[in-house]
Amino acid sequence: MSHIDIAQLRERVRAFVQAHCVALESPSHVHDPAALDAALAQLRPIARSQGLYLPQLPVAQGGLGLSWTERAEVFEEAGRSYLGPAALNCAAPDQPNMISLLRQGNAAQQARYLKPLADGAIRSCFAMTEPAPGAGSDPSMLRSTARRQGDGWMIDGHKWFITGAVGAAFCIVLAQTEEGPTQFIVDMDNPGLQLVRAIRAIDPFAIGGHGELRFTACHVTGDAVLGEVGQGFAYAQQRLEPARLAHCMRLMGRARRALEIAQGYVCERSSFGERLADLQQIQAMVADCHIDLHASRLMTQDCARRMDAGLSVKTESAMTKVFVSEALNRIADRAAQMCGAYGMSEDEPIALILRELRPFRIYDGASELHRATLGRRFLQLN
Repeated sequence: MSHIDIAQLRERVRAFVQAHCVALESPSHVHDPAALDAALAQLRPIARSQGLYLPQLPVAQGGLGLSWTERAEVFEEAGRSYLGPAALNCAAPDQPNMISLLRQGNAAQQARYLKPLADGAIRSCFAMTEPAPGAGSDPSMLRSTARRQGDGWMIDGHKWFITGAVGAAFCIVLAQTEEGPTQFIVDMDNPGLQLVRAIRAIDPFAIGGHGELRFTACHVTGDAVLGEVGQGFAYAQQRLEPARLAHCMRLMGRARRALEIAQGYVCERSSFGERLADLQQIQAMVADCHIDLHASRLMTQDCARRMDAGLSVKTESAMTKVFVSEALNRIADRAAQMCGAYGMSEDEPIALILRELRPFRIYDGASELHRATLGRRFLQLN
Protein backbone atom coordinates (compact mmCIF):
# COMPACT_ATOMS: atom_id res chain seq x y z
CA MET A 1 0.00 0.00 0.00
CA SER A 2 1.19 3.53 -0.72
CA HIS A 3 1.61 6.25 1.87
CA ILE A 4 -0.86 8.50 0.05
CA ASP A 5 -4.06 9.59 1.80
CA ILE A 6 -6.46 7.81 -0.55
CA ALA A 7 -9.59 9.55 0.71
CA GLN A 8 -7.99 12.91 0.02
CA LEU A 9 -6.63 11.75 -3.34
CA ARG A 10 -10.08 10.53 -4.35
CA GLU A 11 -11.57 13.93 -3.60
CA ARG A 12 -8.83 15.67 -5.56
CA VAL A 13 -9.44 13.41 -8.55
CA ARG A 14 -13.18 14.07 -8.34
CA ALA A 15 -12.57 17.84 -8.24
CA PHE A 16 -10.16 17.63 -11.20
CA VAL A 17 -12.60 15.57 -13.27
CA GLN A 18 -15.49 17.91 -12.54
CA ALA A 19 -13.58 21.15 -13.08
CA HIS A 20 -11.52 20.16 -16.09
CA CYS A 21 -12.69 16.93 -17.76
CA VAL A 22 -16.46 17.40 -17.53
CA ALA A 23 -16.01 21.03 -18.53
CA LEU A 24 -14.18 19.94 -21.69
CA GLU A 25 -16.65 17.25 -22.77
CA SER A 26 -18.22 17.89 -26.16
CA PRO A 27 -20.46 16.07 -28.66
CA SER A 28 -17.76 16.87 -31.20
CA HIS A 29 -15.59 14.18 -29.56
CA VAL A 30 -17.90 11.37 -30.69
CA HIS A 31 -15.95 9.00 -32.98
CA ASP A 32 -13.14 11.56 -33.39
CA PRO A 33 -9.83 10.22 -32.05
CA ALA A 34 -7.97 13.38 -33.11
CA ALA A 35 -10.35 15.60 -31.12
CA LEU A 36 -9.99 13.32 -28.09
CA ASP A 37 -6.20 13.47 -28.36
CA ALA A 38 -6.35 17.28 -28.51
CA ALA A 39 -8.48 17.35 -25.35
CA LEU A 40 -6.09 15.02 -23.55
CA ALA A 41 -3.14 17.23 -24.52
CA GLN A 42 -4.82 20.00 -22.53
CA LEU A 43 -5.75 17.82 -19.55
CA ARG A 44 -2.66 15.74 -18.89
CA PRO A 45 -0.36 18.63 -17.88
CA ILE A 46 -2.99 19.74 -15.37
CA ALA A 47 -3.33 16.22 -13.95
CA ARG A 48 0.43 15.96 -13.69
CA SER A 49 0.75 19.34 -11.95
CA GLN A 50 -1.90 18.30 -9.42
CA GLY A 51 -0.13 15.03 -8.57
CA LEU A 52 -2.85 12.82 -10.08
CA TYR A 53 -0.94 11.33 -13.01
CA LEU A 54 -0.18 7.61 -13.55
CA PRO A 55 -1.83 6.16 -10.43
CA GLN A 56 -1.09 2.61 -11.61
CA LEU A 57 2.68 2.78 -12.15
CA PRO A 58 5.40 2.48 -9.50
CA VAL A 59 7.01 5.67 -8.24
CA ALA A 60 10.24 4.68 -10.03
CA GLN A 61 8.38 4.96 -13.35
CA GLY A 62 6.87 8.35 -12.46
CA GLY A 63 3.61 6.97 -11.06
CA LEU A 64 1.82 7.19 -7.74
CA GLY A 65 2.51 3.57 -6.84
CA LEU A 66 -1.05 2.78 -5.79
CA SER A 67 -2.13 -0.73 -4.89
CA TRP A 68 -5.11 -2.29 -6.67
CA THR A 69 -7.32 -1.53 -3.68
CA GLU A 70 -6.27 2.11 -3.81
CA ARG A 71 -6.66 2.26 -7.59
CA ALA A 72 -10.29 1.19 -7.20
CA GLU A 73 -11.00 4.46 -5.41
CA VAL A 74 -9.16 6.62 -7.93
CA PHE A 75 -10.25 4.88 -11.12
CA GLU A 76 -13.93 5.14 -10.20
CA GLU A 77 -13.65 8.89 -9.71
CA ALA A 78 -11.64 9.29 -12.90
CA GLY A 79 -14.31 7.33 -14.76
CA ARG A 80 -17.02 9.91 -14.10
CA SER A 81 -15.90 11.52 -17.37
CA TYR A 82 -14.88 9.71 -20.54
CA LEU A 83 -11.84 12.01 -20.52
CA GLY A 84 -10.88 11.28 -16.90
CA PRO A 85 -8.97 7.99 -17.10
CA ALA A 86 -6.96 9.02 -20.16
CA ALA A 87 -6.22 12.42 -18.59
CA LEU A 88 -4.63 10.53 -15.67
CA ASN A 89 -3.05 8.14 -18.22
CA CYS A 90 -4.76 5.12 -16.67
CA ALA A 91 -7.11 4.28 -19.56
CA ALA A 92 -7.17 1.15 -21.68
CA PRO A 93 -5.33 0.00 -23.70
CA ASP A 94 -2.33 2.05 -22.57
CA GLN A 95 -2.74 1.20 -18.89
CA PRO A 96 -2.53 -2.61 -19.33
CA ASN A 97 0.13 -2.19 -22.03
CA MET A 98 2.27 -0.28 -19.52
CA ILE A 99 1.93 -3.16 -17.07
CA SER A 100 2.87 -5.67 -19.78
CA LEU A 101 5.95 -3.65 -20.70
CA LEU A 102 6.85 -3.33 -17.04
CA ARG A 103 6.52 -7.08 -16.47
CA GLN A 104 7.81 -8.56 -19.72
CA GLY A 105 9.79 -5.77 -21.34
CA ASN A 106 13.57 -5.59 -21.22
CA ALA A 107 15.44 -2.38 -20.40
CA ALA A 108 15.69 -1.29 -24.04
CA GLN A 109 11.98 -1.89 -24.68
CA GLN A 110 11.03 -0.01 -21.55
CA ALA A 111 13.19 2.95 -22.56
CA ARG A 112 11.85 2.99 -26.12
CA TYR A 113 8.17 2.29 -25.46
CA LEU A 114 7.22 2.36 -21.77
CA LYS A 115 8.78 5.72 -20.91
CA PRO A 116 7.15 7.77 -23.71
CA LEU A 117 3.89 5.90 -23.13
CA ALA A 118 3.97 6.77 -19.44
CA ASP A 119 4.92 10.36 -20.27
CA GLY A 120 1.84 10.64 -22.47
CA ALA A 121 3.97 11.43 -25.52
CA ILE A 122 2.53 8.46 -27.46
CA ARG A 123 -0.37 6.01 -27.40
CA SER A 124 -0.49 2.25 -28.06
CA CYS A 125 -2.83 -0.64 -28.84
CA PHE A 126 -3.06 -4.39 -28.27
CA ALA A 127 -3.78 -6.55 -31.33
CA MET A 128 -5.26 -9.95 -30.59
CA THR A 129 -8.84 -10.13 -32.00
CA GLU A 130 -9.19 -11.39 -35.58
CA PRO A 131 -12.01 -11.76 -38.12
CA ALA A 132 -13.58 -15.22 -38.37
CA PRO A 133 -12.30 -17.87 -38.41
CA GLY A 134 -9.56 -16.27 -36.34
CA ALA A 135 -9.19 -15.58 -32.63
CA GLY A 136 -12.03 -13.88 -30.81
CA SER A 137 -13.54 -15.21 -27.61
CA ASP A 138 -11.47 -18.34 -28.26
CA PRO A 139 -7.80 -17.24 -28.43
CA SER A 140 -6.72 -20.75 -29.46
CA MET A 141 -8.13 -19.94 -32.94
CA LEU A 142 -5.24 -17.51 -33.48
CA ARG A 143 -4.38 -17.40 -37.21
CA SER A 144 -1.85 -14.55 -37.41
CA THR A 145 1.62 -16.01 -37.81
CA ALA A 146 5.20 -14.99 -37.20
CA ARG A 147 8.03 -16.97 -38.78
CA ARG A 148 11.72 -16.51 -38.22
CA GLN A 149 13.64 -14.74 -40.97
CA GLY A 150 17.33 -14.38 -40.27
CA ASP A 151 17.72 -12.55 -36.98
CA GLY A 152 14.17 -11.24 -37.14
CA TRP A 153 10.57 -12.25 -37.75
CA MET A 154 8.02 -11.93 -40.55
CA ILE A 155 4.46 -11.34 -39.33
CA ASP A 156 1.35 -11.98 -41.42
CA GLY A 157 -2.18 -11.61 -40.17
CA HIS A 158 -5.45 -9.71 -40.00
CA LYS A 159 -6.68 -8.04 -36.81
CA TRP A 160 -9.78 -5.95 -36.13
CA PHE A 161 -11.64 -4.12 -33.36
CA ILE A 162 -8.21 -3.08 -32.07
CA THR A 163 -8.98 -0.38 -29.52
CA GLY A 164 -6.62 2.59 -29.61
CA ALA A 165 -5.19 1.81 -33.06
CA VAL A 166 -5.96 5.17 -34.67
CA GLY A 167 -3.05 7.46 -33.86
CA ALA A 168 -1.11 4.84 -31.90
CA ALA A 169 2.67 4.77 -32.11
CA PHE A 170 3.02 1.01 -31.64
CA CYS A 171 1.02 -2.13 -31.03
CA ILE A 172 1.60 -5.29 -29.05
CA VAL A 173 0.50 -8.05 -31.42
CA LEU A 174 -0.15 -11.70 -30.64
CA ALA A 175 0.96 -14.10 -33.40
CA GLN A 176 1.48 -17.85 -33.69
CA THR A 177 5.06 -19.14 -33.98
CA GLU A 178 6.50 -22.64 -34.15
CA GLU A 179 7.12 -22.42 -30.40
CA GLY A 180 3.61 -21.16 -29.69
CA PRO A 181 1.77 -17.82 -29.45
CA THR A 182 4.17 -14.92 -28.97
CA GLN A 183 3.86 -11.20 -28.31
CA PHE A 184 5.64 -8.75 -30.59
CA ILE A 185 6.04 -4.99 -30.38
CA VAL A 186 5.43 -3.48 -33.82
CA ASP A 187 5.76 0.20 -34.68
CA MET A 188 2.64 1.45 -36.42
CA ASP A 189 4.73 3.07 -39.16
CA ASN A 190 6.23 -0.29 -40.10
CA PRO A 191 5.70 -0.60 -43.90
CA GLY A 192 4.31 -4.12 -43.43
CA LEU A 193 1.52 -2.87 -41.13
CA GLN A 194 -1.55 -1.18 -42.57
CA LEU A 195 -4.31 0.57 -40.65
CA VAL A 196 -7.15 -0.45 -42.97
CA ARG A 197 -9.87 1.65 -41.34
CA ALA A 198 -11.35 2.93 -38.12
CA ILE A 199 -14.42 0.86 -37.29
CA ARG A 200 -17.33 2.94 -36.01
CA ALA A 201 -18.66 1.07 -33.01
CA ILE A 202 -21.47 1.70 -30.51
CA ASP A 203 -19.17 3.26 -27.90
CA PRO A 204 -18.61 6.92 -28.81
CA PHE A 205 -15.49 7.90 -26.88
CA ALA A 206 -12.89 5.13 -27.32
CA ILE A 207 -9.47 6.78 -27.22
CA GLY A 208 -7.91 5.95 -30.59
CA GLY A 209 -11.11 4.34 -31.85
CA HIS A 210 -11.24 0.70 -32.97
CA GLY A 211 -8.98 -0.14 -35.88
CA GLU A 212 -8.68 -2.88 -38.47
CA LEU A 213 -5.06 -3.88 -39.08
CA ARG A 214 -3.31 -5.98 -41.73
CA PHE A 215 0.19 -7.39 -41.30
CA THR A 216 1.65 -8.33 -44.68
CA ALA A 217 5.23 -9.60 -44.70
CA CYS A 218 5.71 -7.30 -41.73
CA HIS A 219 9.40 -7.59 -40.79
CA VAL A 220 10.52 -6.91 -37.23
CA THR A 221 13.89 -7.42 -35.64
CA GLY A 222 14.56 -10.04 -32.99
CA ASP A 223 14.30 -7.51 -30.19
CA ALA A 224 10.62 -6.97 -31.05
CA VAL A 225 9.65 -10.06 -29.05
CA LEU A 226 7.99 -9.01 -25.78
CA GLY A 227 8.86 -11.52 -23.10
CA GLU A 228 9.66 -15.10 -24.10
CA VAL A 229 8.81 -16.77 -27.39
CA GLY A 230 5.87 -19.14 -27.03
CA GLN A 231 4.50 -17.56 -23.85
CA GLY A 232 2.01 -15.20 -25.50
CA PHE A 233 -1.16 -16.84 -24.15
CA ALA A 234 0.16 -16.82 -20.60
CA TYR A 235 1.08 -13.14 -20.92
CA ALA A 236 -2.30 -12.30 -22.45
CA GLN A 237 -4.06 -13.97 -19.52
CA GLN A 238 -1.87 -12.08 -17.05
CA ARG A 239 -2.92 -8.91 -18.86
CA LEU A 240 -6.64 -9.63 -19.16
CA GLU A 241 -7.45 -10.41 -15.53
CA PRO A 242 -6.33 -7.02 -14.14
CA ALA A 243 -7.59 -5.27 -17.30
CA ARG A 244 -11.11 -6.56 -16.64
CA LEU A 245 -10.94 -5.30 -13.08
CA ALA A 246 -9.69 -1.87 -14.15
CA HIS A 247 -12.62 -1.61 -16.59
CA CYS A 248 -15.00 -2.35 -13.73
CA MET A 249 -13.44 0.43 -11.66
CA ARG A 250 -13.50 3.07 -14.39
CA LEU A 251 -16.95 2.31 -15.78
CA MET A 252 -18.47 2.30 -12.31
CA GLY A 253 -17.82 6.03 -12.31
CA ARG A 254 -19.73 6.42 -15.57
CA ALA A 255 -22.75 4.49 -14.28
CA ARG A 256 -22.73 6.45 -11.05
CA ARG A 257 -22.77 9.73 -12.93
CA ALA A 258 -25.74 8.60 -15.04
CA LEU A 259 -27.58 7.68 -11.85
CA GLU A 260 -26.82 11.03 -10.22
CA ILE A 261 -28.15 12.90 -13.26
CA ALA A 262 -31.33 10.78 -13.27
CA GLN A 263 -31.89 11.32 -9.56
CA GLY A 264 -31.60 15.07 -10.01
CA TYR A 265 -34.06 14.92 -12.89
CA VAL A 266 -36.77 12.93 -11.11
CA CYS A 267 -36.54 15.21 -8.07
CA GLU A 268 -37.31 18.23 -10.26
CA ARG A 269 -39.67 16.81 -12.91
CA SER A 270 -43.38 16.59 -12.14
CA SER A 271 -46.06 14.65 -13.98
CA PHE A 272 -49.79 14.28 -13.25
CA GLY A 273 -49.50 16.55 -10.25
CA GLU A 274 -46.58 14.97 -8.39
CA ARG A 275 -42.83 14.68 -8.61
CA LEU A 276 -41.47 11.63 -10.39
CA ALA A 277 -39.36 11.00 -7.30
CA ASP A 278 -42.55 10.49 -5.26
CA LEU A 279 -43.65 7.58 -7.45
CA GLN A 280 -42.90 4.14 -5.99
CA GLN A 281 -41.88 2.80 -9.40
CA ILE A 282 -39.16 5.46 -9.62
CA GLN A 283 -38.12 4.85 -6.03
CA ALA A 284 -37.75 1.14 -6.77
CA MET A 285 -35.63 1.85 -9.84
CA VAL A 286 -33.35 4.15 -7.86
CA ALA A 287 -33.04 1.54 -5.10
CA ASP A 288 -32.18 -1.19 -7.60
CA CYS A 289 -29.50 1.04 -9.12
CA HIS A 290 -27.86 1.61 -5.75
CA ILE A 291 -28.03 -2.11 -4.95
CA ASP A 292 -26.31 -2.90 -8.24
CA LEU A 293 -23.70 -0.20 -7.67
CA HIS A 294 -22.98 -1.32 -4.11
CA ALA A 295 -22.65 -4.98 -5.08
CA SER A 296 -20.42 -4.06 -8.04
CA ARG A 297 -18.14 -2.02 -5.82
CA LEU A 298 -17.85 -4.76 -3.19
CA MET A 299 -17.02 -7.45 -5.76
CA THR A 300 -14.44 -5.20 -7.39
CA GLN A 301 -12.84 -4.29 -4.07
CA ASP A 302 -12.70 -7.95 -3.01
CA CYS A 303 -10.95 -8.87 -6.25
CA ALA A 304 -8.54 -5.95 -5.82
CA ARG A 305 -7.65 -7.09 -2.29
CA ARG A 306 -6.92 -10.58 -3.58
CA MET A 307 -4.64 -9.18 -6.27
CA ASP A 308 -2.81 -7.05 -3.72
CA ALA A 309 -2.30 -10.18 -1.62
CA GLY A 310 -0.76 -11.98 -4.58
CA LEU A 311 -3.63 -14.46 -4.85
CA SER A 312 -5.01 -15.85 -8.09
CA VAL A 313 -8.16 -14.07 -9.26
CA LYS A 314 -8.81 -16.31 -12.25
CA THR A 315 -12.28 -17.21 -11.00
CA GLU A 316 -13.07 -14.03 -9.06
CA SER A 317 -12.15 -11.67 -11.90
CA ALA A 318 -14.42 -13.57 -14.30
CA MET A 319 -17.35 -13.47 -11.86
CA THR A 320 -16.73 -9.80 -11.14
CA LYS A 321 -16.53 -8.88 -14.80
CA VAL A 322 -19.79 -10.66 -15.63
CA PHE A 323 -21.74 -9.19 -12.74
CA VAL A 324 -20.37 -5.65 -12.94
CA SER A 325 -20.68 -5.32 -16.71
CA GLU A 326 -24.34 -6.35 -16.54
CA ALA A 327 -25.11 -4.35 -13.37
CA LEU A 328 -23.65 -1.12 -14.76
CA ASN A 329 -25.60 -1.58 -17.96
CA ARG A 330 -28.78 -1.98 -15.88
CA ILE A 331 -28.00 1.21 -13.97
CA ALA A 332 -27.50 3.28 -17.11
CA ASP A 333 -30.58 1.77 -18.72
CA ARG A 334 -32.75 2.62 -15.71
CA ALA A 335 -31.26 6.12 -15.56
CA ALA A 336 -32.18 6.69 -19.20
CA GLN A 337 -35.69 5.30 -18.59
CA MET A 338 -36.27 7.56 -15.60
CA CYS A 339 -35.42 10.59 -17.71
CA GLY A 340 -37.78 9.67 -20.54
CA ALA A 341 -37.12 11.44 -23.84
CA TYR A 342 -34.48 13.55 -22.07
CA GLY A 343 -32.58 10.33 -21.34
CA MET A 344 -32.61 9.41 -25.02
CA SER A 345 -31.10 12.71 -26.12
CA GLU A 346 -27.51 13.89 -26.06
CA ASP A 347 -28.44 17.04 -24.14
CA GLU A 348 -27.23 15.12 -21.07
CA PRO A 349 -24.58 12.37 -21.17
CA ILE A 350 -26.86 9.50 -20.06
CA ALA A 351 -27.55 8.24 -23.59
CA LEU A 352 -23.84 8.31 -24.44
CA ILE A 353 -22.95 6.61 -21.15
CA LEU A 354 -25.44 3.86 -21.99
CA ARG A 355 -23.69 3.39 -25.31
CA GLU A 356 -20.32 3.20 -23.55
CA LEU A 357 -21.49 0.59 -21.07
CA ARG A 358 -23.29 -1.77 -23.42
CA PRO A 359 -20.13 -3.20 -25.09
CA PHE A 360 -18.58 -4.05 -21.70
CA ARG A 361 -20.66 -7.23 -21.69
CA ILE A 362 -18.61 -8.31 -24.72
CA TYR A 363 -15.21 -6.64 -24.33
CA ASP A 364 -12.60 -8.65 -22.39
CA GLY A 365 -14.71 -11.78 -22.78
CA ALA A 366 -18.43 -12.01 -23.40
CA SER A 367 -20.65 -12.79 -20.42
CA GLU A 368 -21.72 -16.08 -22.04
CA LEU A 369 -18.11 -17.22 -22.42
CA HIS A 370 -17.28 -16.41 -18.80
CA ARG A 371 -20.41 -18.18 -17.56
CA ALA A 372 -19.58 -21.31 -19.55
CA THR A 373 -15.99 -21.31 -18.28
CA LEU A 374 -17.07 -20.70 -14.69
CA GLY A 375 -19.73 -23.38 -14.88
CA ARG A 376 -17.25 -25.98 -16.11
CA ARG A 377 -14.78 -24.94 -13.43
CA PHE A 378 -17.32 -25.19 -10.63
CA LEU A 379 -18.54 -28.55 -11.96
CA GLN A 380 -14.92 -29.62 -12.46
CA LEU A 381 -15.54 -30.55 -16.08
CA ASN A 382 -12.71 -30.73 -18.61
